[in-house]
Parts: sequence; C-alpha cells; structure tokens
Amino acid sequence: MPTTQNDGQDLLARLGVRPVINASGIYTDLGGSRLSPAAWAAAQDLNGQFVRMTELLDKTGERIADLLDVEAARITPGAAAAIFLGTAACLAGTDGEKSQQLPDTTGMKSEVLIQAGHRYKYDRQVGMTGARLSEVGSKNGTRPDQLEAAIGNSAAAILHPAHLDGKPGTLPLEDVVRIAHARNIPVIVDAAYLNYPTSIMGDYVHRGADLVCISAKYFAGPNAGGFIMGRKDLIEAVSNVHFTRYESGKYLKLGRPLKMDRQMVIAVLVALEEWLAIDHQARFAAYKRQVQMLQSRLAGLKGFKLEPKCFTMDERFIDEPVNCLLISFDKNGAAAEVTRRLEAANPSIIAIHEGNRIGIVMDVLKDDEVNHIADRLISLLSG
Repeated sequence: MPTTQNDGQDLLARLGVRPVINASGIYTDLGGSRLSPAAWAAAQDLNGQFVRMTELLDKTGERIADLLDVEAARITPGAAAAIFLGTAACLAGTDGEKSQQLPDTTGMKSEVLIQAGHRYKYDRQVGMTGARLSEVGSKNGTRPDQLEAAIGNSAAAILHPAHLDGKPGTLPLEDVVRIAHARNIPVIVDAAYLNYPTSIMGDYVHRGADLVCISAKYFAGPNAGGFIMGRKDLIEAVSNVHFTRYESGKYLKLGRPLKMDRQMVIAVLVALEEWLAIDHQARFAAYKRQVQMLQSRLAGLKGFKLEPKCFTMDERFIDEPVNCLLISFDKNGAAAEVTRRLEAANPSIIAIHEGNRIGIVMDVLKDDEVNHIADRLISLLSG
C-alpha cells in the first residue's frame, strides 16, 4: 500500500481503518505530526523503565526552562490542557484544598478576562475549571481604561491568545501585562503553534507573560503533548492542580483526567531539543523541493493554475516560506470533486480545500507520498 510507513498497516486493515496521506499539515484530527526517530527511540527506551512521574515532570520541566531561558516549565498533555491547568493554577495556587474543591470556586477569585476581539474556540478551556470568562470591550476593540475597570476583586487572570496579538482594535501583550501586573493579576498566553523562529517561545515570557502554553505536535512532538512555562510559583501551582499524587497524596486534584505516559513526557522533551537544534532553513528547503517535485509532475495538465505558496498555521495562503502547492481550478466545483475523490481513495489523501482551490501541504509528507499524490492527481485530471 502506498504510504511511507508500513508499520501498523495490517492492524489498520484488521480494524477497517483507512490510512491517510496527510497533505493538510499538522492537525489534531489527523493525529498531529510524525515523531522523529530520536523522539520515538526515547519513548521506546523509557518504555523499559519505570520512574516516579513527579521526578520526571520536575526534571523535564527544568530542562525545558533551561532551553528556553525561563524560570520554570512543566510538560502537559497538549496546549489546551495547559490553558486548563494554567487557569486552575491561577484559581487554586498551591493550596491543595482549593485544588480539590475545583470546579467549585466558592471563596476563590474566579473571573478570567479576555478582550472581546480575542474570543476564540480554545477559550472554552477556561470555563472547564469552574472559572467565569468575561469579555472586555467589544468586537470593535478594547481600550486600556476598559481593561483597567474590568479588573475587580474577583479577577484571577487574563487570557491572551498570541495568534491574535496585534489584532486591530485590541490591546497588545505589553499593554495587557502592564495593566494586569499593576493589579497583581497574571497573564496567560496561548502560543500553541508559535514556535518559529524558535526564540519566540521564550520571548512571550520575556515580554511579561506569566504563563505560556505550547503544543508539542507543532514541533514534531506527540499529538497529546505540550508544555506550560513561566513564573516558578505558578508552575508550582500547576503541579498542585495536575494529576500527580492523586492516589498517593492527600488531595483529589482537578487535573487527574489529564495524566500522561512517561513515554510521552520524554518524547516531548526530545522533540523540543531537536526543534531547537535543527537547521530550519534546510527544513524549508526540503518543503520547497517537494513542491517543485509535485509541480513538475503536474506540469502540462490543463484546467488549473499551480502556485508555490506557504500555508500558515492560522490557515492562510501567503507567498513565503514555501511549504505548499496551491492548485486553483478554472471550473467551478472542480476542486470539491477532486477533494472528494482524493479522500475516497485508499489510502485517503486529505488536502486543504478552500473554495475552488486545493492546497497540498508538505509539512509531514515523505517523497513517496508526494509522488503518490501526483499519480492520483494525474489520474483524476488527465483527459
């Protein structure tokens, strides 16, 4: 079967699950990314060893903090989990009784503020802790005086999605930090996929964020992996509300459902170490080479235009750096039909479909998969 990874195909066939050639990029619903050989080997090595999870999480957190030049960090099962745990940490602090009491927030500061123009799907994680999410300003914008007035006695934190930082009408991170810190309110930044240039991760902390949430799948780590970093006292509070010592300790912590495998924890760390060390210009050059390979295979066919593009993590097509071949069809409805037929194949080919365009994204593709996509497109578009 034409996929680059033969391992597991017999199992998928037995289950009746079609394998996917992922021409969309890094998405949770497609299983995230591909673990590097080193991350996979680290997970396998730790599979043969047992550890105290408290010690493993402490030491891996120390290593991440050192790598990114921040006070402290802790590995979490994804960035959404990091938002949840970071919010809970701001509510309960290091008080075990409060951690056990959540999501009942009686007697706690439990309001989390967000600019109205920053509302997004992952802010739902805040309410899952028992906190109340309150909008500041309107869709047209938020003024400094509005944020200052919104910080009342019940305010516990401010959530700031990094991908919306600088959105017209909203306050930038530096202004939010200045206003929040004047009232001793922590700022939680969701920077899930913002990991390149690599310095950007630690920079959110250096710009004043108290907690920053990162997803591992965007740096070739596990789909169910990530980390939270920032102030040492708040990372200690994250430990207070997370899963460790639920059975062996005194308190029944809110974060017990968010437990992690030791194998996943080490894979997150090794993937991050690799991401910080690799030649990213070579990575982009490899994407561009694959785009050129696919473009040359499709050259000469009629009914569409081919353009090398960049498909961004916030799902836009821009010019650089190239990681995608954009196919714009002349005939209305052609892109939808081609998308349907690509997805119906076995293995299923899942690409980006937007209007009358299809984007073939190279982020996780191997060369033989690119050639298989070319073969399939030629078959569909010839004649």
